[in-house]
Amino acid sequence: MKPKTKFAGLRTRLQTLLAVTALTLVAAAFPAAAADRTDPPSPHTDGPTAVARARVAADVLMGSYDPGKAWFPSSWWNSAVALQTIGDYMQRTGDRRYLGQLDNTFEKDKGVFPAGVLSGDPLLGNFTSRAIDDSEWWGLTWIQAYDLTRDPKYLDMAVTIANYVYGYWDSSTCGGGVWWNAERTYKNAITNGLWIRLTAELHNRIHGDTLWLNRSRTAWAWFRDSGMINADGLVNDGLTDACTNNGQNVWTYNQGLAIGGGLELWRATKDPAILATVKRLADAAIGPNGLVDDGTLTEACDATDQTCDDNGKQFKGIFMRYWTDLVDTTHDRRYADFLGTQADIVWNKDRDAAGRLGTRWSGATSDDHPNVFDWRTQASALSALVGAVPTPAPLLSLAATLSPAQPVVMPSASGSTTIPVDLGTSATGFFPLLALASVDTPSGWSASPRATLVRLHPHGNAMPASRSVPLTISVPSSATDGHHLVTANLMAAGLRFATQADVLVAHSIDFDTGTVAENPWLFDPDHSQSNGVQNRFADGNAHFTYRFPFPADTTSARVTLTIDAEFVVQVSADNENWTTVLQEDRPITDGSNKADRSIDLTPYLGNGADGSKPVYVKVSDSFPNDGWGGRVYHVTANIVQ
Repeated sequence: MKPKTKFAGLRTRLQTLLAVTALTLVAAAFPAAAADRTDPPSPHTDGPTAVARARVAADVLMGSYDPGKAWFPSSWWNSAVALQTIGDYMQRTGDRRYLGQLDNTFEKDKGVFPAGVLSGDPLLGNFTSRAIDDSEWWGLTWIQAYDLTRDPKYLDMAVTIANYVYGYWDSSTCGGGVWWNAERTYKNAITNGLWIRLTAELHNRIHGDTLWLNRSRTAWAWFRDSGMINADGLVNDGLTDACTNNGQNVWTYNQGLAIGGGLELWRATKDPAILATVKRLADAAIGPNGLVDDGTLTEACDATDQTCDDNGKQFKGIFMRYWTDLVDTTHDRRYADFLGTQADIVWNKDRDAAGRLGTRWSGATSDDHPNVFDWRTQASALSALVGAVPTPAPLLSLAATLSPAQPVVMPSASGSTTIPVDLGTSATGFFPLLALASVDTPSGWSASPRATLVRLHPHGNAMPASRSVPLTISVPSSATDGHHLVTANLMAAGLRFATQADVLVAHSIDFDTGTVAENPWLFDPDHSQSNGVQNRFADGNAHFTYRFPFPADTTSARVTLTIDAEFVVQVSADNENWTTVLQEDRPITDGSNKADRSIDLTPYLGNGADGSKPVYVKVSDSFPNDGWGGRVYHVTANIVQ
């Protein structure tokens, strides 16, 4: 190893001096920085920031991955799409941290499973089931894994799945097409769009292939002429029993797979007629009668008087996956601008402080049909952020997060309350970075430190370097109830990234489950589920835990849960030692035991590091084998100081 030269040492000292000088100047400029100060957004974000945004969102998504079952909770085909989206992210950015999760799923879930374990249907092995489209989603996921790793086992699995699906190609009904299900009841757009893409992808990866190419050509010709593409160039859901367009909804994912299937087949054939049809489909999608509302890609169920089901939550992301392919293939500026716009809309309008992305990209919400945030919506919106990452991906990027991102403060009657917060930083690149982190707080609040230096040592893109910095936020007793933003800015090498914590100041507790009002109190959702307003439930081995940080001067506290079904309620002062305080001993599944049940929390008031007296309340399932766990509708609490 060569010794350091005096010039190298001088350069290091100069860098440090400049950083410290900047630190001093920033700290001096903070007498009362407003937390809601934001820079005007650029029309489309720059490349390094696009990488950072995608990394933050991908990490949030993978926080929901269950390594034991090797999937995302409670949905089989959605899990395939979520993993494929993570594959897209890794392929686009160079980040390879999640290859292990892909392989974990492949090895653990390729077997035979009875209904109810991973899917509502029995799984027949090799990721196949009676749901033919579900099988195809997994085929595409394993081709993505093959592209990332070049391990032939993934491509072999995709071939196995495709051979299974081909058994449901049937020319005797409607002249062709793959059946949607093993019962052969419906021929629809999604199953056949997937089939075109799957067969074309296999051809483009198997040297000397003609079999899959011929099948893809045949499928494309049949789909094009089937009648499912209507006069406006939009794809309706499927065919009637009389083999005509059924006029059902134009879902974004049907349009997306038609575009994506055609693009992959065009790569195999370079047939200009195929590309012309693809462009017609794309132009229709963003045209005046298409799938865009006020500039935002919008599903029919995104209306504020409706709620998308667990399937519809993921449709727009599938559209964006193949729209990204369209941009990469055609380099058409109109298509690229639309992609960039969707990514910016998602980040600026549809993201909460925890980095979660919702189902309505416009951010619209309503009391009865709130914007929903879960891992499915995260995977969907992530596809827009991934598409905005340029190729090749920038080597240098800088990102930041605050944790907890949605802390709750219940102030004491006198004195300030402190919140411990971690500033998470990450970077890619090939040289050490000395980043300046500064914190903006609301007027009257304070942060310690207000500014600090963070050293990061990235070694390429495959494993972003990370470091956590502890912060303390001081909240005065005079802070008003409501949401207050704390902003951390991270700057280095000409890059800047901002992140926020949404601090809820509350003197009382009163919220419906399944709403944004629940989020700050939900300490650990585990694998619980919510299907809308006043609905959170935990089945099997799942649970959910609320944390109530009662003020330091609290003398007594009581919580009331509106709850039914087969519940176990436990209470703890430290989230480790639990006492069961409520339990339903009867197997009740009809909601007949729904009632308000009060619990005296006084014996469980804890001693928090922030000076509060936290209490943890956990709800789980008293009969974990029958699918009807504890369900909570509403939570209130009363305290005496």
